[in-house]
Amino acid sequence: MSIKPGALRFNTDSMKLEIFRGSPNYEGSASMAGIGTLAAGQWEEIVATSPEAQTGGARGLFSRGFSSPANLNTIDYITISTTGNAIDFGDSTMTNRQGGALASRTRSLTAGNDSATNTIDYVTISSTGDAQDFGDLNQARGALPAGVSNSTRGMFAGGASPATLDAIDYVTIASTGNAVDFGNLTQARQDGVSGCQSSTRAVFAGGADPATVNTIDYVTTATLGNAADFGNLTETRRSGSGCSNAIRGIFAGGYQPAHKDTIDYITIATLGNAQDFGNLSSVSVLGTAVASSTRGCHYIGYQQPTGLVSTIDYVQIMSVGDAIDFGDISQNREQAAGSSNGHGGL
Repeated sequence: MSIKPGALRFNTDSMKLEIFRGSPNYEGSASMAGIGTLAAGQWEEIVATSPEAQTGGARGLFSRGFSSPANLNTIDYITISTTGNAIDFGDSTMTNRQGGALASRTRSLTAGNDSATNTIDYVTISSTGDAQDFGDLNQARGALPAGVSNSTRGMFAGGASPATLDAIDYVTIASTGNAVDFGNLTQARQDGVSGCQSSTRAVFAGGADPATVNTIDYVTTATLGNAADFGNLTETRRSGSGCSNAIRGIFAGGYQPAHKDTIDYITIATLGNAQDFGNLSSVSVLGTAVASSTRGCHYIGYQQPTGLVSTIDYVQIMSVGDAIDFGDISQNREQAAGSSNGHGGL
């Protein structure tokens, strides 16, 4: 069947209007050659609203975590375009840590925990309030899996259950229900696989299998299948964080063998090794990150030798340089899950 660029369809799964994006000579083949930042042969959601219209600015959410001596069910949020301290959003359905999170412009989903369960819960980002049950993962997991998404589809990748996983699950964010198998990472890994995304690609970096790796791999979000090699981080790391706008992905913090303040960056539409971006304000492990189209905000988590801290740093994604103080999360914690309604997949 020949589908021409500019064709419209109504997606009954996401309940959204979509436009077909492709090269002028696209004739419905399986070619995935790139055009700009979009792959040929891709249906793209027509976005009629923005985070600014819904919330007064792109919001970043920090969910759950560990604050000695107990796990938390806390959800905090920040407005990424400003600076200042995080504000209480509500409570998760679970009190735990080691989950992953992802978001569309309207919903944030969090899944997995230190008990390696299959529970997924969600909140509506433009409001505040407690989370609700979404469904179940296809593969129960904990140990800090990655969460990535575009405006329609979300994926949870890696982690452990209790063995290290290479499985990638996906959900349709606008609906509720159980996750479905997507494919596999290039290698099984846990302990903080960092994720970032554009509207067409999802990228996964770092982690451990059981040795810490510098691996970066990627999938095309709208398809199903196994991940392919993207390149390598500047150094091996686990338990760091990832975020992105539509062009550039950023990976920060982590450890192996020492705790790190390193920030790397990649250009998502290309393939290749990460490059040095700058440094966080302090070494960070077991933190998390959220992003808008211009800023990446990194919650430090555990700072050696201080221990748990409340610090949030930020960088301008399209520049290079060291991070600047943003404010503080509501309480010291580590192993939280971060998501936003302004990241590069939207």
